Amino acid sequence: MKLSRRTILQGAGSLPFAVASLRMGALAQNSSAAGSSEVPPILFVHGNGDYDALWMTTLWRMESNGIARDRMMAINFTNPSARSDDTVEQANRSSTEEQRRELAAAIAELKRSTGAARVALVGNSRGGNSIRNVIKHGGAGDVSHAVLCGTPNHGVFALDDQLGSEFNGRGTFLRGLNEGDSEVTPGTAFLTLRSDGMDKYAQPEGRFIGRPGVPTNVTAEGPELKGATNLVLGTIDHRETAYHPRAFREIYKFIAGREPARIAITPERTVRLSGLVTGSADGVPTNRPVAGATVEIHHVDPESAERRGDVVFRSKTGADGRWGAAEVDPTSPLEIVLTSPDAPTTHFYRSPFPRSSAVVHLRAARPFAPAEKDAGAVVIMSRPRGYFGLPRDTVLFDGREPADVHPGVPTDATATLRLPAGEVGRSIVAQFNEERIVARAWPASENRIAVAELTY
Repeated sequence: MKLSRRTILQGAGSLPFAVASLRMGALAQNSSAAGSSEVPPILFVHGNGDYDALWMTTLWRMESNGIARDRMMAINFTNPSARSDDTVEQANRSSTEEQRRELAAAIAELKRSTGAARVALVGNSRGGNSIRNVIKHGGAGDVSHAVLCGTPNHGVFALDDQLGSEFNGRGTFLRGLNEGDSEVTPGTAFLTLRSDGMDKYAQPEGRFIGRPGVPTNVTAEGPELKGATNLVLGTIDHRETAYHPRAFREIYKFIAGREPARIAITPERTVRLSGLVTGSADGVPTNRPVAGATVEIHHVDPESAERRGDVVFRSKTGADGRWGAAEVDPTSPLEIVLTSPDAPTTHFYRSPFPRSSAVVHLRAARPFAPAEKDAGAVVIMSRPRGYFGLPRDTVLFDGREPADVHPGVPTDATATLRLPAGEVGRSIVAQFNEERIVARAWPASENRIAVAELTY
Protein backbone atom coordinates (compact mmCIF):
# COMPACT_ATOMS: atom_id res chain seq x y z
CA MET A 1 0.00 0.00 0.00
CA LYS A 2 1.26 3.50 -0.85
CA LEU A 3 0.64 6.46 1.44
CA SER A 4 1.63 9.99 0.42
CA ARG A 5 2.47 12.70 2.91
CA ARG A 6 0.70 15.07 0.54
CA THR A 7 -2.59 13.29 1.09
CA ILE A 8 -2.23 12.44 4.78
CA LEU A 9 -0.47 15.84 5.87
CA GLN A 10 14.30 5.88 3.95
CA GLY A 11 33.02 -11.91 6.21
CA ALA A 12 33.19 -14.28 9.05
CA GLY A 13 36.61 -12.93 10.07
CA SER A 14 35.20 -9.50 10.65
CA LEU A 15 32.25 -10.63 12.76
CA PRO A 16 33.85 -10.21 16.20
CA PHE A 17 34.65 -6.54 15.51
CA ALA A 18 31.16 -5.82 14.21
CA VAL A 19 29.54 -7.34 17.29
CA ALA A 20 31.95 -5.60 19.67
CA SER A 21 31.08 -2.29 18.07
CA LEU A 22 27.41 -3.06 18.58
CA ARG A 23 27.82 -3.79 22.28
CA MET A 24 29.55 -0.50 22.98
CA GLY A 25 27.12 1.46 20.84
CA ALA A 26 24.21 0.05 22.81
CA LEU A 27 25.76 0.85 26.18
CA ALA A 28 26.24 4.42 25.11
CA GLN A 29 22.78 5.21 24.10
CA ASN A 30 20.52 5.13 29.12
CA SER A 31 16.85 5.47 28.81
CA SER A 32 15.35 8.86 29.52
CA ALA A 33 12.19 7.10 30.68
CA ALA A 34 11.00 3.63 31.45
CA GLY A 35 11.64 1.33 28.49
CA SER A 36 8.68 0.31 26.35
CA SER A 37 8.73 -3.47 26.75
CA GLU A 38 6.15 -4.05 24.01
CA VAL A 39 8.42 -2.42 21.42
CA PRO A 40 10.89 -4.95 19.99
CA PRO A 41 14.61 -4.24 20.23
CA ILE A 42 15.76 -2.18 17.27
CA LEU A 43 18.90 -2.65 15.19
CA PHE A 44 19.93 0.22 12.89
CA VAL A 45 21.84 -0.52 9.69
CA HIS A 46 23.85 2.15 7.85
CA GLY A 47 24.42 2.52 4.13
CA ASN A 48 27.23 2.26 1.60
CA GLY A 49 30.54 3.69 2.85
CA ASP A 50 28.91 4.94 6.08
CA TYR A 51 29.05 4.09 9.78
CA ASP A 52 26.73 3.66 12.74
CA ALA A 53 27.30 7.23 13.99
CA LEU A 54 24.77 8.49 11.44
CA TRP A 55 22.00 7.02 13.62
CA MET A 56 22.96 9.19 16.61
CA THR A 57 20.07 11.65 16.31
CA THR A 58 17.61 8.80 15.66
CA LEU A 59 18.83 7.04 18.80
CA TRP A 60 18.37 10.29 20.74
CA ARG A 61 14.81 10.67 19.46
CA MET A 62 14.04 7.05 20.36
CA GLU A 63 15.44 7.58 23.87
CA SER A 64 13.35 10.76 24.18
CA ASN A 65 10.29 8.57 23.56
CA GLY A 66 11.18 6.10 26.30
CA ILE A 67 13.03 3.42 24.31
CA ALA A 68 15.79 2.08 26.55
CA ARG A 69 19.34 2.41 25.27
CA ASP A 70 20.09 -1.23 25.96
CA ARG A 71 17.29 -2.23 23.58
CA MET A 72 18.86 -0.44 20.63
CA MET A 73 22.01 -1.12 18.64
CA ALA A 74 23.58 0.22 15.46
CA ILE A 75 25.86 -2.01 13.42
CA ASN A 76 29.22 -0.81 12.15
CA PHE A 77 30.08 -2.89 9.07
CA THR A 78 33.81 -3.57 8.91
CA ASN A 79 34.11 -2.76 5.19
CA PRO A 80 31.04 -0.63 4.46
CA SER A 81 31.61 -0.01 0.75
CA ALA A 82 30.23 -2.39 -1.91
CA ARG A 83 32.35 -4.16 -4.49
CA SER A 84 32.17 -3.06 -8.12
CA ASP A 85 31.29 -6.67 -8.94
CA ASP A 86 29.73 -8.55 -6.05
CA THR A 87 31.36 -11.82 -7.13
CA VAL A 88 34.92 -10.46 -7.40
CA GLU A 89 37.02 -9.87 -4.31
CA GLN A 90 38.05 -6.23 -3.94
CA ALA A 91 40.34 -4.85 -1.24
CA ASN A 92 38.62 -3.01 1.62
CA ARG A 93 35.16 -3.61 0.14
CA SER A 94 32.48 -6.12 1.06
CA SER A 95 30.21 -8.52 -0.77
CA THR A 96 26.50 -8.90 -0.12
CA GLU A 97 27.25 -12.24 1.56
CA GLU A 98 29.80 -10.67 3.93
CA GLN A 99 27.25 -7.99 4.84
CA ARG A 100 24.61 -10.67 5.40
CA ARG A 101 26.86 -12.61 7.77
CA GLU A 102 27.80 -9.53 9.81
CA LEU A 103 24.17 -8.46 10.09
CA ALA A 104 23.04 -11.97 11.09
CA ALA A 105 25.64 -11.98 13.86
CA ALA A 106 24.45 -8.56 15.05
CA ILE A 107 20.83 -9.77 15.16
CA ALA A 108 21.90 -12.78 17.22
CA GLU A 109 23.82 -10.52 19.60
CA LEU A 110 20.86 -8.14 20.10
CA LYS A 111 18.52 -11.08 20.72
CA ARG A 112 20.98 -12.53 23.22
CA SER A 113 21.51 -9.26 25.12
CA THR A 114 17.79 -8.46 25.35
CA GLY A 115 16.28 -11.94 25.57
CA ALA A 116 13.86 -11.01 22.79
CA ALA A 117 12.58 -13.58 20.32
CA ARG A 118 12.54 -11.10 17.42
CA VAL A 119 14.00 -7.68 16.63
CA ALA A 120 13.14 -4.78 14.33
CA LEU A 121 15.59 -3.70 11.64
CA VAL A 122 15.90 -0.17 10.20
CA GLY A 123 18.26 0.45 7.29
CA ASN A 124 19.33 3.29 5.04
CA SER A 125 20.28 2.72 1.39
CA ARG A 126 22.61 -0.30 1.07
CA GLY A 127 21.70 -1.22 4.64
CA GLY A 128 18.25 -2.13 3.33
CA ASN A 129 19.84 -4.55 0.84
CA SER A 130 21.52 -6.33 3.74
CA ILE A 131 18.27 -6.41 5.71
CA ARG A 132 16.33 -7.95 2.83
CA ASN A 133 19.13 -10.44 2.19
CA VAL A 134 19.27 -11.68 5.79
CA ILE A 135 15.47 -11.94 6.05
CA LYS A 136 15.06 -13.76 2.72
CA HIS A 137 17.79 -16.28 3.50
CA GLY A 138 16.59 -17.73 6.79
CA GLY A 139 16.25 -14.68 9.04
CA ALA A 140 12.52 -13.96 8.84
CA GLY A 141 11.84 -15.72 12.13
CA ASP A 142 14.22 -13.34 13.90
CA VAL A 143 12.83 -10.10 12.46
CA SER A 144 9.42 -8.65 13.30
CA HIS A 145 9.70 -5.37 11.36
CA ALA A 146 11.89 -4.17 8.49
CA VAL A 147 12.04 -0.46 7.64
CA LEU A 148 13.91 0.32 4.42
CA CYS A 149 14.82 4.00 4.00
CA GLY A 150 15.85 5.12 0.53
CA THR A 151 16.93 1.56 -0.30
CA PRO A 152 17.52 1.07 -4.07
CA ASN A 153 15.26 -1.98 -4.09
CA HIS A 154 15.05 -1.97 -7.88
CA GLY A 155 18.54 -0.66 -8.43
CA VAL A 156 20.33 2.63 -8.82
CA PHE A 157 20.22 1.59 -12.48
CA ALA A 158 18.69 -1.34 -14.35
CA LEU A 159 20.89 -2.04 -17.36
CA ASP A 160 22.28 -5.04 -19.24
CA ASP A 161 25.89 -4.17 -18.38
CA GLN A 162 27.53 -4.34 -14.94
CA LEU A 163 25.29 -7.27 -14.09
CA GLY A 164 27.57 -8.11 -11.16
CA SER A 165 26.82 -4.83 -9.42
CA GLU A 166 24.78 -5.06 -6.23
CA PHE A 167 22.99 -1.89 -7.35
CA ASN A 168 21.91 -3.09 -10.81
CA GLY A 169 18.19 -3.85 -10.88
CA ARG A 170 18.83 -6.41 -13.63
CA GLY A 171 21.74 -8.01 -11.78
CA THR A 172 21.75 -11.35 -10.04
CA PHE A 173 21.51 -10.01 -6.49
CA LEU A 174 18.46 -7.75 -6.86
CA ARG A 175 16.66 -10.09 -9.24
CA GLY A 176 16.99 -12.77 -6.57
CA LEU A 177 15.55 -10.51 -3.88
CA ASN A 178 12.68 -9.31 -6.10
CA GLU A 179 11.56 -12.58 -7.67
CA GLY A 180 7.99 -13.74 -7.18
CA ASP A 181 4.59 -12.08 -6.99
CA SER A 182 5.51 -10.38 -3.72
CA GLU A 183 8.85 -8.68 -3.12
CA VAL A 184 8.73 -9.10 0.66
CA THR A 185 9.28 -12.15 2.82
CA PRO A 186 6.18 -13.48 4.63
CA GLY A 187 6.16 -13.18 8.42
CA THR A 188 8.01 -9.85 8.59
CA ALA A 189 6.22 -6.49 8.32
CA PHE A 190 7.88 -4.26 5.72
CA LEU A 191 7.81 -0.45 5.40
CA THR A 192 9.61 1.53 2.70
CA LEU A 193 10.29 5.27 2.97
CA ARG A 194 11.19 7.23 -0.14
CA SER A 195 11.58 10.71 -1.53
CA ASP A 196 9.25 12.40 -3.99
CA GLY A 197 11.84 12.87 -6.72
CA MET A 198 14.79 14.25 -4.71
CA ASP A 199 16.73 11.01 -4.08
CA LYS A 200 19.86 11.10 -6.23
CA TYR A 201 19.91 7.29 -6.41
CA ALA A 202 16.33 7.03 -7.70
CA GLN A 203 16.55 9.13 -10.87
CA PRO A 204 15.50 8.26 -14.45
CA GLU A 205 18.67 9.75 -15.97
CA GLY A 206 22.21 8.75 -15.09
CA ARG A 207 24.01 12.06 -14.53
CA PHE A 208 24.06 11.56 -10.75
CA ILE A 209 25.88 8.23 -11.10
CA GLY A 210 28.43 9.41 -13.67
CA ARG A 211 26.43 8.39 -16.77
CA PRO A 212 24.87 11.63 -18.06
CA GLY A 213 22.24 11.19 -20.73
CA VAL A 214 21.84 7.44 -20.12
CA PRO A 215 18.35 6.27 -19.06
CA THR A 216 18.66 4.33 -15.80
CA ASN A 217 15.28 2.57 -16.13
CA VAL A 218 14.73 3.54 -12.49
CA THR A 219 12.22 6.09 -11.20
CA ALA A 220 11.44 7.80 -7.90
CA GLU A 221 9.29 4.74 -7.11
CA GLY A 222 12.33 2.44 -7.24
CA PRO A 223 12.62 2.07 -3.43
CA GLU A 224 9.06 0.73 -3.14
CA LEU A 225 8.30 -2.99 -2.78
CA LYS A 226 5.30 -5.03 -3.80
CA GLY A 227 3.74 -6.32 -0.59
CA ALA A 228 5.18 -3.61 1.67
CA THR A 229 3.66 -0.47 3.12
CA ASN A 230 5.19 2.20 0.87
CA LEU A 231 5.32 5.79 2.14
CA VAL A 232 6.38 8.94 0.28
CA LEU A 233 7.88 11.55 2.62
CA GLY A 234 8.08 14.50 0.23
CA THR A 235 11.08 16.34 -1.19
CA ILE A 236 13.68 14.91 1.16
CA ASP A 237 17.03 13.60 -0.02
CA HIS A 238 18.56 10.13 -0.08
CA ARG A 239 19.96 10.16 3.46
CA GLU A 240 17.08 12.12 4.92
CA THR A 241 14.80 9.17 4.13
CA ALA A 242 16.39 7.64 7.25
CA TYR A 243 17.72 10.49 9.40
CA HIS A 244 15.17 13.31 8.98
CA PRO A 245 12.63 13.97 11.79
CA ARG A 246 9.83 13.06 9.36
CA ALA A 247 11.47 9.69 8.78
CA PHE A 248 11.83 9.18 12.54
CA ARG A 249 8.09 9.65 13.02
CA GLU A 250 7.25 6.92 10.50
CA ILE A 251 9.95 4.54 11.76
CA TYR A 252 8.75 4.87 15.35
CA LYS A 253 5.06 4.63 14.46
CA PHE A 254 5.54 1.51 12.33
CA ILE A 255 7.56 -0.35 14.97
CA ALA A 256 5.83 0.88 18.15
CA GLY A 257 2.32 0.94 16.69
CA ARG A 258 1.61 4.48 17.88
CA GLU A 259 2.65 8.05 17.25
CA PRO A 260 5.82 9.23 19.04
CA ALA A 261 5.13 11.44 22.05
CA ARG A 262 7.71 13.91 20.80
CA ILE A 263 9.91 14.53 17.78
CA ALA A 264 12.34 16.92 19.47
CA ILE A 265 15.32 15.52 21.36
CA THR A 266 15.02 15.77 25.16
CA PRO A 267 18.26 17.17 26.67
CA GLU A 268 20.20 15.47 29.45
CA ARG A 269 21.86 17.32 32.31
CA THR A 270 25.02 15.23 32.14
CA VAL A 271 26.49 14.44 28.73
CA ARG A 272 29.26 11.90 28.19
CA LEU A 273 30.74 11.28 24.77
CA SER A 274 32.86 8.47 23.40
CA GLY A 275 33.40 6.79 20.07
CA LEU A 276 35.65 5.04 17.63
CA VAL A 277 38.49 6.35 15.49
CA THR A 278 38.45 4.83 12.02
CA GLY A 279 40.26 5.55 8.78
CA SER A 280 40.54 4.84 5.09
CA ALA A 281 42.59 2.29 3.19
CA ASP A 282 43.75 3.27 -0.30
CA GLY A 283 41.06 5.94 -0.37
CA VAL A 284 38.24 3.58 0.67
CA PRO A 285 36.56 4.30 4.03
CA THR A 286 36.57 1.42 6.50
CA ASN A 287 35.26 1.00 10.02
CA ARG A 288 38.37 -0.74 11.27
CA PRO A 289 39.77 0.78 14.48
CA VAL A 290 42.80 3.06 14.31
CA ALA A 291 45.33 2.70 17.14
CA GLY A 292 47.68 5.45 18.28
CA ALA A 293 45.33 8.34 17.44
CA THR A 294 45.01 11.25 19.85
CA VAL A 295 41.62 12.82 20.62
CA GLU A 296 41.42 16.18 22.37
CA ILE A 297 38.27 18.13 23.24
CA HIS A 298 37.81 21.84 23.96
CA HIS A 299 34.78 23.98 24.75
CA VAL A 300 34.70 26.93 22.37
CA ASP A 301 33.04 30.31 22.16
CA PRO A 302 29.88 30.10 20.00
CA GLU A 303 30.68 33.33 18.13
CA SER A 304 34.45 33.15 17.63
CA ALA A 305 35.25 29.43 18.09
CA GLU A 306 38.10 30.43 20.40
CA ARG A 307 38.86 27.86 23.07
CA ARG A 308 37.42 28.47 26.54
CA GLY A 309 39.14 27.20 29.66
CA ASP A 310 41.38 24.17 29.96
CA VAL A 311 41.32 21.14 27.72
CA VAL A 312 38.24 19.05 28.56
CA PHE A 313 39.59 15.66 27.51
CA ARG A 314 42.65 14.09 25.95
CA SER A 315 43.48 10.44 25.29
CA LYS A 316 45.21 8.11 22.83
CA THR A 317 43.44 5.15 21.25
CA GLY A 318 44.53 1.59 21.82
CA ALA A 319 44.10 -1.41 19.56
CA ASP A 320 40.30 -1.16 19.77
CA GLY A 321 40.33 2.40 18.42
CA ARG A 322 38.02 3.62 21.17
CA TRP A 323 38.20 7.04 22.80
CA GLY A 324 36.30 8.50 25.79
CA ALA A 325 34.28 8.85 27.80
CA ALA A 326 34.51 12.63 28.03
CA GLU A 327 32.06 14.68 30.10
CA VAL A 328 31.15 17.89 28.27
CA ASP A 329 28.97 20.94 28.81
CA PRO A 330 25.67 20.25 26.95
CA THR A 331 25.27 23.98 26.25
CA SER A 332 28.70 24.59 24.71
CA PRO A 333 29.88 23.99 21.14
CA LEU A 334 32.97 21.80 20.89
CA GLU A 335 36.25 21.56 19.05
CA ILE A 336 37.35 17.92 18.78
CA VAL A 337 40.93 17.55 17.55
CA LEU A 338 41.90 14.25 15.95
CA THR A 339 45.56 13.51 15.33
CA SER A 340 45.56 10.24 13.44
CA PRO A 341 48.59 8.46 11.92
CA ASP A 342 49.37 9.36 8.29
CA ALA A 343 46.48 11.84 8.02
CA PRO A 344 45.92 15.58 8.40
CA THR A 345 45.26 16.78 11.93
CA THR A 346 41.51 17.40 11.83
CA HIS A 347 39.73 20.03 13.92
CA PHE A 348 36.04 19.08 14.12
CA TYR A 349 33.71 21.87 15.20
CA ARG A 350 30.39 20.57 16.54
CA SER A 351 27.16 22.01 17.89
CA PRO A 352 26.43 21.36 21.60
CA PHE A 353 25.53 17.73 22.26
CA PRO A 354 22.12 17.55 23.98
CA ARG A 355 22.54 13.92 25.04
CA SER A 356 25.22 11.34 25.70
CA SER A 357 26.46 9.12 22.90
CA ALA A 358 29.08 6.44 22.33
CA VAL A 359 28.89 6.71 18.56
CA VAL A 360 30.75 10.01 18.21
CA HIS A 361 33.03 8.40 15.67
CA LEU A 362 35.97 10.25 14.17
CA ARG A 363 37.66 9.76 10.81
CA ALA A 364 40.41 12.14 9.74
CA ALA A 365 39.72 14.53 6.88
CA ARG A 366 40.85 13.53 3.42
CA PRO A 367 44.41 14.50 2.35
CA PHE A 368 44.99 17.89 0.80
CA ALA A 369 44.14 18.03 -2.89
CA PRO A 370 46.83 19.14 -5.38
CA ALA A 371 44.90 22.37 -5.94
CA GLU A 372 45.24 23.13 -2.22
CA LYS A 373 49.04 23.04 -2.05
CA ASP A 374 49.23 26.84 -1.95
CA ALA A 375 46.18 27.41 0.27
CA GLY A 376 46.70 29.08 3.60
CA ALA A 377 43.83 27.14 5.16
CA VAL A 378 41.14 24.64 4.16
CA VAL A 379 37.78 24.52 5.92
CA ILE A 380 35.11 21.91 5.12
CA MET A 381 31.39 22.16 5.87
CA SER A 382 30.00 18.64 6.25
CA ARG A 383 26.46 17.29 6.59
CA PRO A 384 26.74 13.53 7.27
CA ARG A 385 22.99 12.87 7.75
CA GLY A 386 21.82 14.48 4.54
CA TYR A 387 22.74 16.56 1.51
CA PHE A 388 22.66 20.28 0.85
CA GLY A 389 19.61 21.13 -1.24
CA LEU A 390 19.46 24.43 -3.13
CA PRO A 391 17.09 26.24 -3.17
CA ARG A 392 15.35 23.89 -0.72
CA ASP A 393 17.71 24.73 2.16
CA THR A 394 19.47 27.77 3.53
CA VAL A 395 23.16 26.95 3.01
CA LEU A 396 25.69 29.67 3.80
CA PHE A 397 29.44 29.15 4.20
CA ASP A 398 31.43 32.19 5.24
CA GLY A 399 28.49 34.41 4.35
CA ARG A 400 27.60 33.07 0.89
CA GLU A 401 26.16 30.06 -0.86
CA PRO A 402 28.98 27.56 -1.55
CA ALA A 403 29.99 27.43 -5.22
CA ASP A 404 30.57 23.67 -5.03
CA VAL A 405 27.00 22.84 -3.94
CA HIS A 406 24.82 22.11 -6.97
CA PRO A 407 21.17 23.24 -7.13
CA GLY A 408 18.27 20.91 -7.82
CA VAL A 409 18.41 17.28 -6.69
CA PRO A 410 20.56 17.27 -3.51
CA THR A 411 23.86 15.53 -4.25
CA ASP A 412 26.52 17.28 -2.13
CA ALA A 413 27.19 16.55 1.54
CA THR A 414 30.29 18.75 1.81
CA ALA A 415 31.44 22.20 0.76
CA THR A 416 35.06 23.38 0.81
CA LEU A 417 36.50 26.81 1.51
CA ARG A 418 40.12 27.56 0.58
CA LEU A 419 41.63 30.65 2.17
CA PRO A 420 44.83 32.57 1.45
CA ALA A 421 47.61 32.65 4.03
CA GLY A 422 46.57 36.09 5.25
CA GLU A 423 43.23 34.73 6.51
CA VAL A 424 44.58 31.87 8.62
CA GLY A 425 43.17 31.96 12.15
CA ARG A 426 39.94 33.81 11.45
CA SER A 427 36.45 32.57 12.26
CA ILE A 428 34.31 30.91 9.57
CA VAL A 429 30.53 30.54 9.95
CA ALA A 430 28.79 27.46 8.53
CA GLN A 431 25.00 27.85 8.41
CA PHE A 432 22.56 25.11 7.41
CA ASN A 433 18.93 26.08 7.98
CA GLU A 434 18.72 26.65 11.77
CA GLU A 435 22.03 25.01 12.70
CA ARG A 436 24.98 27.38 12.91
CA ILE A 437 28.58 26.35 13.60
CA VAL A 438 31.59 28.64 13.91
CA ALA A 439 34.99 27.14 13.02
CA ARG A 440 38.51 28.50 12.87
CA ALA A 441 40.83 28.34 9.88
CA TRP A 442 43.96 26.38 10.83
CA PRO A 443 47.20 26.64 8.82
CA ALA A 444 47.42 24.11 6.01
CA SER A 445 51.21 24.42 6.26
CA GLU A 446 50.94 22.48 9.54
CA ASN A 447 48.90 19.73 7.82
CA ARG A 448 45.69 20.82 9.55
CA ILE A 449 42.12 20.91 8.21
CA ALA A 450 39.03 22.29 9.95
CA VAL A 451 35.62 20.61 9.56
CA ALA A 452 32.35 22.24 10.60
CA GLU A 453 30.32 19.03 11.07
CA LEU A 454 26.56 19.54 11.20
CA THR A 455 24.42 17.41 13.48
CA TYR A 456 21.14 17.77 11.57
